[in-house]
Amino acid sequence: MTLSEATKARFAREVAKYPAGYQQSAVMACLSIVQQEQGWVSAEAEEQIAAYLGMAPIAVREVTTFYNMYNQQPTGKYKLNVCTNLPCQLRNGQGALEHLLKALGVEDGGTTADGLFTVAKCECLGACADAPVMLVNDRQMLSYMSDDKLDELVKVIKSAEGKAA
Repeated sequence: MTLSEATKARFAREVAKYPAGYQQSAVMACLSIVQQEQGWVSAEAEEQIAAYLGMAPIAVREVTTFYNMYNQQPTGKYKLNVCTNLPCQLRNGQGALEHLLKALGVEDGGTTADGLFTVAKCECLGACADAPVMLVNDRQMLSYMSDDKLDELVKVIKSAEGKAA
């Protein structure tokens, strides 16, 4: 994998936001750019980012693996993360995850055969009072996700995609 000139230009705009010598501060932005362009962050992409920013590849890997917003493998079109941290657990977070996995016929971290959904547990989303909570495509937080609300979400997405619910 080689970074395109357009990608390098986007990286440069992010690096320019920081004082000279602090280009490594743009690592999260660079990871996001790669993910936007490719859908996930490969080990090769991490190495390219490290080289561009002048940092050790393991330092980039540490960032990629710490945050659940960076996909470390290809995902479905809709990435559904369900919080299973203790406060959500106490309000059926694990049950919500298990319901969604069963409804879609996948294992935790798995992707449906049609490539539409990837479902995985995640750490705290910071909305404990709204548990169980989930995050759709790292952008949209959904609260109070009962089995009925989970089923409705899947139905709406499948309908919008023109697939049988």
